[in-house]
Amino acid sequence: MAQVLEFKLPDLGEGLTEAEIVRWLVEVGDVVAIDQPVVEVETAKAMVEVPCPYGGVVTARFGEEGSELPVGAPLLTVAVGATEAPASPAPSTSSAASASGASSAGAPAAEESSAGSGNVLVGYGTGAPAARRRRIRPERVGTPAAPAPAPAPVVEPEPVPVPVAVPAATGEVNGQQGPVAVVSPLVRRLARQHEIDLRRLTGSGPDGLILRADVDSAIREAEEAARAQTRTAPAEPVVEEAPTAVAAAPAAAERIPLRGVRGAVADKLSRSRSEIPDATCWVDADATELMAARAAMNAASGPSGGPKVSVLALLARICTAALARYPELNSTVDTAAREIVRLPGVHLGFAAQTERGLVVPVVRDAHTRNAESIGAEIARLTELARTGKLSPAQLTGGTFTLNNYGVFGVDGSTPIINHPEAAMLGVGRIMPKPWVHNGELAVRQVVQLSLTFDHRVCDGGTAGGFLRYVADCVEQPAVLLRTL
Repeated sequence: MAQVLEFKLPDLGEGLTEAEIVRWLVEVGDVVAIDQPVVEVETAKAMVEVPCPYGGVVTARFGEEGSELPVGAPLLTVAVGATEAPASPAPSTSSAASASGASSAGAPAAEESSAGSGNVLVGYGTGAPAARRRRIRPERVGTPAAPAPAPAPVVEPEPVPVPVAVPAATGEVNGQQGPVAVVSPLVRRLARQHEIDLRRLTGSGPDGLILRADVDSAIREAEEAARAQTRTAPAEPVVEEAPTAVAAAPAAAERIPLRGVRGAVADKLSRSRSEIPDATCWVDADATELMAARAAMNAASGPSGGPKVSVLALLARICTAALARYPELNSTVDTAAREIVRLPGVHLGFAAQTERGLVVPVVRDAHTRNAESIGAEIARLTELARTGKLSPAQLTGGTFTLNNYGVFGVDGSTPIINHPEAAMLGVGRIMPKPWVHNGELAVRQVVQLSLTFDHRVCDGGTAGGFLRYVADCVEQPAVLLRTL
């Protein structure tokens, strides 16, 4: 005997409270296996496939693609124990009595089949004790309820049939009273919205079960019939009127919901602006020697000597060296305790633009890595960001952020701090400019560096010292040899 279990949207971790349905991977009536992905959702952190901990037949889905669901809201229902389809929703009175007697005997088997896999996300489990499982009412699991009391005697020689309580609507089919084979409440609601009489439909599912595809087909037939009737209707006589000047209707403004990654970015930047008293300082630096050092490193590695060292990796290594000298900027502010918390390690975030929006992957323990190791990790995380496969853990926990907006062809910016961090270094494009070098005017590779910092953790002297050290390393990479 099948038991219908409700699978709710699990807690995806990192304090996320809702997710947007991107794509359903199963349809109503499909048979799913334990731990099979059933839906692809997008959170404020990443896009993930959610596995179902139960195996059986999908009887209902909740939420359309593009809609948002809170954590704990129903995702779908699964008829566990039905390998082909849910139990027939139209039992007779005698079968209802026999089923009620067999339900207690088959309870252990149902409990065992609904145990699930145990391979779950945060916030839900399939290995919970049986005593904690929520009892499913008979009208929700597709099994017949006790028969209704017999009606009062009537004069007719034949007894009046006694209707049985079933999970679907009942009505007259071909002149006879009986149940309508519908399990999904979504199918019934869709039929009501489009004024479709379920009693006149023939289900394409097992045992005549009416599926959503049957209702959709009936809706299309009704729409086509309405259009055909409109085409055959006699045309109204056309009365020519004098032309009048009609003002063009103003175009409607487009409204784009702030949700998913875009919504998370909006919330974090708003919080940063409202809570952090930030200030920005900037400096131009001659990056000619840095570019020459990078070219020498890559040339020394040879054609098969490993991955090339990027400019971003060199700047990241410079930042970790600067933070070792100015640890005030690798900190956060505990507003409740009114304390500045200096963090022991550097988890370096870097801004990456993707099709889903701006994300900030984090290089863990960047202070323990060299330029080559940082570059390899940046390349790996960037590829995951572009494919939307970053996990929430890879997008959180940063202590300092490096933002290379020079890739967009701009020279400078005033970055907004990535809350709850204390500083962010912005890097503009590196391009040839006139520059005084060794007392003479020359064309050099120049870059603008800008530092936005939380004025609560330090004053301008510390911020200026950090930025000046970074600029010195850019202009003279040999300065880094003292800390290597």
